[in-house]
Formats: sequence, C-alpha cells, structure tokens
Amino acid sequence: MTKPAYKRVLLKLSGEALMGDDPFGINRATIERMVADVAEVSRMGVELAIVIGGGNIFRGVAPGAQGMDRATADYMGMLATVMNSLALADAMRQVGITARVMSAIAIDQVVEPYVRPKALQYLEEGKVVVFAAGTGNPFFTTDTAAALRGSEIGAEIVLKAMKVDGVYTADPKKDPTATRFSTISFDEAISRHLQVMDATAFALCRDQKLPIKVFSIVKPGALKNLILGEDEGTLVHV
Repeated sequence: MTKPAYKRVLLKLSGEALMGDDPFGINRATIERMVADVAEVSRMGVELAIVIGGGNIFRGVAPGAQGMDRATADYMGMLATVMNSLALADAMRQVGITARVMSAIAIDQVVEPYVRPKALQYLEEGKVVVFAAGTGNPFFTTDTAAALRGSEIGAEIVLKAMKVDGVYTADPKKDPTATRFSTISFDEAISRHLQVMDATAFALCRDQKLPIKVFSIVKPGALKNLILGEDEGTLVHV
C-alpha cells in the first residue's frame, strides 16, 4: 500500500451527510459506509480526528425553533452533534475501531469533556477522536470548530466532506455552468463568498496556515484517495 501523505488529519462531516436520502435523522446504511471509509484510513496508521455537525437532527425540529433565541437554538444544535458523535463512535466500535467522543460542553455521564492533552494522547494511541458540541459557544458553527480543533491538535490538513466534489464558482445544483476549482486561496474563497465553510473558519485556517481539502463524501474511495495524496476535490490554501 502506498504510504499516506498525512500523519494527522481533521475530518469535518456535515450532519446532513448522515441522512442519506432520508428527510432527517441518521440513515444506517449511510453511516456504515462512512465508517467503513474512516476505518480504512485509521488502519493505514493515520491519526484521525472528526468534527460532525448536527443539521440532520436539528432539521427535524427546525420548524419549532423558528423565532427561538439564537443562543438557545445553537445549544440545541450542539446537543444534536453529541448524538451524531455517539452514533458515529458506536458504528466504529462495531467494525473494530476504538473511538473516543470528547464534548466541548459538560455531559460527563454520557461523554468525556474535551481536554487537549488527552485528545493528543488518544490520537497517538491510534484511537479516532470525535469532537462533539462544536466550540461549546453559540454563534460559532461546527466549521469553525473544525478549524479550531484542527489547529489545536496540530493537524496537517482539514478534510471538509460534502455532497459535492469540491469548490465551485457557483452552486452546481442550481447553475449548470458552474466550474470546479482544483485549488483556490483562502482570500479568494472569502472574497467570493463561496458557501463551503463560513468566513470565520476560513480566516482561522488561513491565519494558522492550515490547508483545507473539500471533497465528496458520497464518492466511493474519495477519502482514501485524499489520504494517499491523490488528486481529489479542491485544495484551499494560503
């Protein structure tokens, strides 16, 4: 097997990616397929941390959240990411991969709190670390949490998994003339207002010189290809 191009990576999964073709919630076949890809990368010796969103769960209660205080809604979203993280860790356990869920908000009876030295220890031991509850603060997205945790653990790259295979000039679902970038700078991505990650996440990664690779999580073998350094997705760089 070709040697991995990265030793330590931060994988950002959207909660929506877990839905599959369902309107909300967790699609079992989808999470099993994702975990199979994660397990393959972990067994290659790559130290892997994951940040996952909560949109798949929050979408189910979104109508009732209309008009809700923003901070309250954000805390609900954080709890949704904890649920997704537990599901992800359990699915990994079933395929023989040890995962540890670390939450930015205290839920000691369910998951352990995020402690940076402990997270680094788990990664060095070959465990997959799943960071739950975003940054622990309202008004910040899980994209920003991915940029923050990636910087804290010394990841070499942030892998942003989406349903599209990279960064486009426009939404390819709405604009058939949209073209995909093979590479793009942080400054250009921010100035173009490309809706791939929020501006705070882009700015943090730019300042820390932490590159982002945007790729399709629904494409078979895409994650492995990225880890092996093959041409896949769009590279966002300084």
